[in-house]
Amino acid sequence: MKTNTIITIGREYGSAGREIGYKVADYFGIKLYDKEMLARAAKESGICEEIFETHDERPTNSFLYSLVMDTYSMGYSGNTYTDMPINHKVFLAQFDAIKKIADEGPCILVGRCADYALESYKNVVSVFIHADMDARIRRIARIYDLTDAKAKEMIIKTDKKRASYYNYYTNKKWSNADSYELCLNSSELGIEGTAKVLEQYIALKESIPTAERKV
Repeated sequence: MKTNTIITIGREYGSAGREIGYKVADYFGIKLYDKEMLARAAKESGICEEIFETHDERPTNSFLYSLVMDTYSMGYSGNTYTDMPINHKVFLAQFDAIKKIADEGPCILVGRCADYALESYKNVVSVFIHADMDARIRRIARIYDLTDAKAKEMIIKTDKKRASYYNYYTNKKWSNADSYELCLNSSELGIEGTAKVLEQYIALKESIPTAERKV
């Protein structure tokens, strides 16, 4: 089935958000970008890919945050960009890469504030995948062969990192329902069920004329 929609997926660690995304991507015949966003940003910016991985979904220094946001909103060039700290260059390059990927057509973008980068795009559905802690612990413990205690520790640490990054770079709150168009619980629906609900939501939304969507 074809779609004209760009889907952004935020996800709690261990909620199977990426796996669900791949199933939806297969259903619609579109590409999913996760780490590929970093590779794309590295290639187009000329910054080493390892640097993007080091800064991946990690918050930056709050004192310099306003500087990078002002620079991003006004456009960057010349000495302003040259003198910018590397973590800000990574931030800007990644956002540019997200927009370029979206401009190429329907796709799925996982994490990295993609919903915020594309908030001016009309054909975007932002989704957040969450799950009960017990289900997430079982999943992470199984995948990485960890004790439940270690799995929970990893989950809490990763979620905190993702939340800090998202809350820093957007005007929204990570995991808050108000920040997304659709929130789904994968521990209630299962991976297949969550993917199916998202597929049906996209199909239904595309079948409704734009003028009738908001009343």
